[in-house]
Amino acid sequence: QVQLVESGGGLVQAGGSLRLSCAASGRTFSFHTMGWFRQAPGKEREFVAAISWMGDRAIADSVKGRFTISRDNAKNTIYLEMSSLKPDDTAVYYCNRNPPEVLYWGQGTQVTVSS
Repeated sequence: QVQLVESGGGLVQAGGSLRLSCAASGRTFSFHTMGWFRQAPGKEREFVAAISWMGDRAIADSVKGRFTISRDNAKNTIYLEMSSLKPDDTAVYYCNRNPPEVLYWGQGTQVTVSS
């Protein structure tokens, strides 16, 4: 069964930090590039960061230098370390394969950054 479960979101003040986690089933995760995506109110879902099975990373310009993606292949989990958060980072954050597949969108985790 396909399953991706995001966690770690919350309410934080501007300048603060959060760490998001995404637990995946083995079939979803193993040997695949995984990514984080986000969708702000009234906007389309956008790419945030991705990491390959071997650890090669890609990151959106809007979060470069502030966000870091990592993965623990033994735990089938990916992470997104977010620092220096801005109100513009407010969104629902999702994990998925990269490129994303419709079947794997989960509920996401809400991140709200107050000014």
